[in-house]
Amino acid sequence: MARRPGARRIGEFVFFNVLYEDGTQTSNRKVPCSVIEGIDGDLPAKPYIEEQDRKIAKMSGKPRGPIKSVTRASRG
Repeated sequence: MARRPGARRIGEFVFFNVLYEDGTQTSNRKVPCSVIEGIDGDLPAKPYIEEQDRKIAKMSGKPRGPIKSVTRASRG
């Protein structure tokens, strides 16, 4: 399957920028290529990142808000 132009992909991961409903954002969240290589494209990235957030919140005790959008990080 061809790679989308401008998509940042290093090794076995694709990087995503995440925008939360409260206006905060995080950059370059790693998602394994195996998660997003199916017919659904980038759709499985959001649940994967939500699961990462739950694990981080459990360890830190600081929950994240709901995710508003997830977009691939462009090359820069």
